Amino acid sequence: MVEACIPTVDLSPFLREDDEDGKKKVMEVITQACSEYGFFQIVNHGVSLDLMKRAMELSKTFFDYPDEEKIKSSPSTNAPLPAGYNRQPLHSADKNEYLMIFPPGSNFNVYPPNPPQFTEVIEELFVQLSKMGVLLENIINDCLGLPPNFLKEYNHDRSSDIMVVMHYFPTSNIENVGITEHEDSNVVTFILQDGVGGLQVLKNGHWIPVVPAEGTIVVNVSDVIQVLSNKKFKSATHRVVKAGERSRYSYVFFHNLSGDKWVEPLPQFTKEIGEAPKYRGFLYKEYQEMRMRNKSHPPSRPEDVIDITHYVIDN
Repeated sequence: MVEACIPTVDLSPFLREDDEDGKKKVMEVITQACSEYGFFQIVNHGVSLDLMKRAMELSKTFFDYPDEEKIKSSPSTNAPLPAGYNRQPLHSADKNEYLMIFPPGSNFNVYPPNPPQFTEVIEELFVQLSKMGVLLENIINDCLGLPPNFLKEYNHDRSSDIMVVMHYFPTSNIENVGITEHEDSNVVTFILQDGVGGLQVLKNGHWIPVVPAEGTIVVNVSDVIQVLSNKKFKSATHRVVKAGERSRYSYVFFHNLSGDKWVEPLPQFTKEIGEAPKYRGFLYKEYQEMRMRNKSHPPSRPEDVIDITHYVIDN
């Protein structure tokens, strides 16, 4: 029988001193969730609940503006990714508009002039989620049994992290997909969703709704962890299905990897335990470029979409 919901993890043991038993229990739940389907929710995570609420309110205000106001924060031409306001192209299967942000201080960022305080709030949210990314990466490191701080040292450059403020349009008569089925290409992803719902995760061939709950942050393990662990931990397959005539708003934070990093199954999960590698190694920026092309030039056939199976070794 399929679980009706994904596990919720209380992270408070990692935010206080001397609670080793609590940490152990948290790691057991996270290890099981990551081994099965790569999704869980966190509470008592240290990110300000008032900040999360304010950020969601301001995003709704921004996306309610007419197009002529929103395009004031259109991307600059020299950015490696389209930081600023964007709308999915008409031919895309994904139906949404979004605001992409690099780390505060990046010259690529193009912030909306309105509403007031929006820039300040999203920058502070970025900072707090970035700290959360380092913490979760360390927890995943220990859940995998890797040497202390291995992932932190491997992935020490935070300049590639990205936050995306999302608005999914209400359902049309043609289709109701906000984002099509996919896995994330990065290391670990955080999702802050409003109360509308629509986020679903695939487990054992069934789509499980990720029911919104105030104050929770959704976590999904992504492709880099799946490859490094030789698929011991799963990259979560997920999608967004739009909810009727209501708009859906969310924040998505991508704890990323520097493009010059080489990604391949670690020896701890291959030759040291007598297992064959399931993936061939690759330069992360090359994979990222192929994934971005999926978005900018969507293939006409779903089977032509590039994902991590591109690097699978057929044993």
